Amino acid sequence: MLIHTVRAGDTLAGIAESYNVPLFTLISLNSPPLQTLVPGQTLVIRRPLQLYTVRSGDTLNTIADETGTDVFQLMRNNPQISGRAIYPGETLVISYDDDYQRGRSLLVNAYTYPYTDRALTVKALPYLSMLTVFTYGFTPEGELISPDDEEVIALAYSYGVKPIMLLSTLTEDGSFSNELADTLLNSDYLQDILIQKVLNNMEIKGYYGLDIDFEYVPERNKEAYAAFVKRLTDTLNSNGFLSLVALAPKTSASQSGLLYEAHDYYALGRASNLALTMTYEWGYTYGPPMAVAPINNVERVLAYAVTEIPPEKLLMGIPLYGYDWPLPYEKGVTKAVSLSPQRAVILAGENGADILYDETAQSPYFRYADDTHEVWFEDAKSIYAKLMLLERYSLAGIGYWNLERDFPQNWAVLNALFGIRRL
Repeated sequence: MLIHTVRAGDTLAGIAESYNVPLFTLISLNSPPLQTLVPGQTLVIRRPLQLYTVRSGDTLNTIADETGTDVFQLMRNNPQISGRAIYPGETLVISYDDDYQRGRSLLVNAYTYPYTDRALTVKALPYLSMLTVFTYGFTPEGELISPDDEEVIALAYSYGVKPIMLLSTLTEDGSFSNELADTLLNSDYLQDILIQKVLNNMEIKGYYGLDIDFEYVPERNKEAYAAFVKRLTDTLNSNGFLSLVALAPKTSASQSGLLYEAHDYYALGRASNLALTMTYEWGYTYGPPMAVAPINNVERVLAYAVTEIPPEKLLMGIPLYGYDWPLPYEKGVTKAVSLSPQRAVILAGENGADILYDETAQSPYFRYADDTHEVWFEDAKSIYAKLMLLERYSLAGIGYWNLERDFPQNWAVLNALFGIRRL
């Protein structure tokens, strides 16, 4: 795999010719959102090794059997067929000439909402091991608050992906409740009720595992939180289910702040089957303009995490989005708008802005509208840099937040570098 950075005057046809790749492959892997390319935009380049022309009566299953591959790898190699039937005369990529360089198989999780655009979910499913549905809540009496999740669970299973239930202290107003966490973590009686409710729900709906995501827990509840996760894990494991715990992005055990203090990496790592570092949101809605997941900050979290948690238990969080900040930034007033990497490229193109790349953060950015807006997002280069950290720290895999934003290049880079571990 190569990553081409667009220069002024570049065209899709010219780039395809210069790399000796079919134009349809270049378009399929990148889904460029504009016909006119933007300087600084990145494109994933892969050269097909084996092509197949669809015949009348062919299905993905028959083609996979005939060519010695599998249906989901066919989907990953040909993202243009997502959600639709193949047709006679269509050309499919069976393999690429760099497939031999593909590394080990990863656990790949992604978060979704029950209301997420189904087309975006379907695009992602061939690349996933797990799909986590956000979110279940609970009442102070230990009763579950359930989302409308049956359809997305069935969709995950239709692609061979294991659905994961998520339990959080998130309230209807979108904030994490300290009071709710405190009430639960200090009552064995309420924990007994909630754990049984969770178990019953997982059995009825067919969930494979549980993701526990309690954020902004007061430090006084640190030991109680780890003990609760251990109780949950023991119950889940004895009934054939998996546990995963989400961790604030810490760089030391003594890191201060409400987000971090109750997340004891050592204790929670041992209390759960898997742990996800939420390595994103340095750039966030009300913060100053900066990369959502600067590689230097992400690596500091991972370097600490592997000293406390076995790396074979760790998933690294990766964002599938960026932000557009109005300028000048004013703390407590300025509010950024979330956007997809596709939309970011469109904005740059519509406003005649060149896309720049911050080498320290390993992230693309640009300003537009006479420097009254600043956009930071992800592209093929920034995703490549993040995925390389998996090898450096021997992590089990990744967790994407979240599937609401379209980002075709992420999946193309992932498919070129790693296999997908199915559970």
